[in-house]
Amino acid sequence: MERTILHCDCNGFYASVECVLHPELRSVPMAVCGDPESRRGIILAKNELAKGYGIKTAETIWQAKRKCPQLVLAPAHHDQYALFSKRINGIYQRYTDLVEPFSIDESWLDVTGSRELFGGGKKIADELRKAVREETGVTISVGVSFNKVFAKLGSDYKKPDATTVVTRENFRDLLWPLPVSDLLFVGQSARRTLEGYGVRTIGDLARFDREALGDLLGKQGYTLHDYATGAERAPVIPARDLPGPKSVGNGLTFSRNLVGWAQLHSGVAELSDEVAARLRSC
Repeated sequence: MERTILHCDCNGFYASVECVLHPELRSVPMAVCGDPESRRGIILAKNELAKGYGIKTAETIWQAKRKCPQLVLAPAHHDQYALFSKRINGIYQRYTDLVEPFSIDESWLDVTGSRELFGGGKKIADELRKAVREETGVTISVGVSFNKVFAKLGSDYKKPDATTVVTRENFRDLLWPLPVSDLLFVGQSARRTLEGYGVRTIGDLARFDREALGDLLGKQGYTLHDYATGAERAPVIPARDLPGPKSVGNGLTFSRNLVGWAQLHSGVAELSDEVAARLRSC
């Protein structure tokens, strides 16, 4: 039986939540950011008005303000984002118990067994978009496909508040022209290596010899080839069955350069305290 997998992605999640909590932000270009007084001051999310100025996630605040001097900056409220995420995933669970969170604002759903009750994948996706929008004020984009990777590419294909269906018949036309870096787990290092061999699109990757790709990138090469050709078959694993973390770490950009062993020792101690706290909570 052909599976029906959805990937639901909240649009500009942090910014969307802030606009729900503070409706006056909806009418102005705004962005959620880190501390504007330190080097951690980067854009975490932006609304559609700010996106129209070319503002990008992860760029520095000064770069964003140069593009849009009237940009309104909002501090992050991670506790609220966690609450909204829980509510939204609760809406997904009305349609299936197979809901796998990928991040705070993304989830995969396997609705194969729900089609007799609720209709096909597109119908379920459209109903989810409507329910999330009306009940939380947040919009989502949904990709519908026969595997997780293509469903995720579908949710990225058209935003905001859109449904994109990727089938065995249309995936070559829709997805193969996309940059290879759009494919799940193609990071900068893999992209640079692939581009050195003329692989610039997902289609290029799919047409590349699978064994040669394995020789080039090892196990990752075989995996990426499966992703590009639609051969990926990973199951959707509900949150309750996901394995625990294999490692626990912490990263931090300090507000100033650390100079000398005393400052380095203090910085490492701060990072270690956070790692210890995370280990205790596991």
